[in-house]
Amino acid sequence: MIILGIETSCDETALSLIEASGGLKEPYFELLGFTLFSQIDIHKEYGGVFPAVAKREHAKKLVPLLKNLLTPSPISSQREEIGLREKVEGLLSREYELYKEFIEYIPSIEKPNIDAIAVTYGPGLEPALWVGVNFAKALGLYWNIPVIPTNHMEGHIISPLLHHTPYSTFLQKGEGGAGVTFPALALLISGGHTELVLVKSWGNYEIIGKTRDDAVGEAFDKVARILGLPYPGGPEISKLAHEARINKYQKKYILPRPMIHSRDFDFSFSGLKTAVLYLVRDTPPQNHKEKCVLAREFEDAATDVLILKTKKAIEQYSIESLISGGGVIANGHIRNSLQTLAQASKIHFFVPEISLSTDNATMIGMAGYIAYLHGHHVSRKDFIANGNLSF
Repeated sequence: MIILGIETSCDETALSLIEASGGLKEPYFELLGFTLFSQIDIHKEYGGVFPAVAKREHAKKLVPLLKNLLTPSPISSQREEIGLREKVEGLLSREYELYKEFIEYIPSIEKPNIDAIAVTYGPGLEPALWVGVNFAKALGLYWNIPVIPTNHMEGHIISPLLHHTPYSTFLQKGEGGAGVTFPALALLISGGHTELVLVKSWGNYEIIGKTRDDAVGEAFDKVARILGLPYPGGPEISKLAHEARINKYQKKYILPRPMIHSRDFDFSFSGLKTAVLYLVRDTPPQNHKEKCVLAREFEDAATDVLILKTKKAIEQYSIESLISGGGVIANGHIRNSLQTLAQASKIHFFVPEISLSTDNATMIGMAGYIAYLHGHHVSRKDFIANGNLSF
């Protein structure tokens, strides 16, 4: 089936078309096209994502992005179905510009070759989520196709299954030529989440560990702010840490590894961030080199906690495949450390390409296929956006 994915959970407005097949045992995905607008430059002046601005930008960009993605045939005259326009207006009443663009474009084209729509309904920024959810529902009404409520975090779990170059894909294989085998463990690391998820099968998940305060990506951004680095701060911290490693700068600072020896699989990064704050307040780095050394120590501390907790979960649950997704997996040091752990544990490691590690609609279309096979489009027809959604 061909699925249109829609993602508006934070500051990326994204649409994607995928072809999905294979069922729950061997899902296979082919990327047909994608388009994305990043709001990073817009939010830089705020030093972080401002929800009201994110919501406004999603509403402005969805129809133009859809036009770029589709190549449908125009129809000679706009079709008008009784009550349809009023239903769409009701859905998009809070986004007048989006409604205006929608009603000018969608009725003027033939229905594209799309079987279903998958849309992120959580977790994320609720005002931003609502724009995508209502847009998807409006499209579903006009095209008379199912709309699949899709969990953003499930998207990150599924994302490694697609290894792509533009418009061509294949199922990514682990070492030894095997695909994902179960039980699998997913480490999800982003600006909003740090979770260890036991993956019993596709669509069957159990959170066994999560952060009790700051997510690891949030900690990276906050430490970057403490060090006076530009937004987004995570990649800036990584650049400095990498410089310290390749130049073998001498270690000067020692930071804590919060909860590294706790008996559970939970995380805490707020204390690590606070330790950096106090250190900078009392003995601030005197030059660029010292800032690099501190960035490396912070990255090492965060990585040590992630790796040890993941290692303990692999051993306790007899894990056969390790999956990692989310924006922080773009961090080269963390990515390489997880690869080393998987090799030492003699299990397969699955990780998305960098382009699929951050928020994107391709992973939403993929996860939507799994949700569709579980019947979520039937059981959740009147679904709503849920900023705090879990599994």
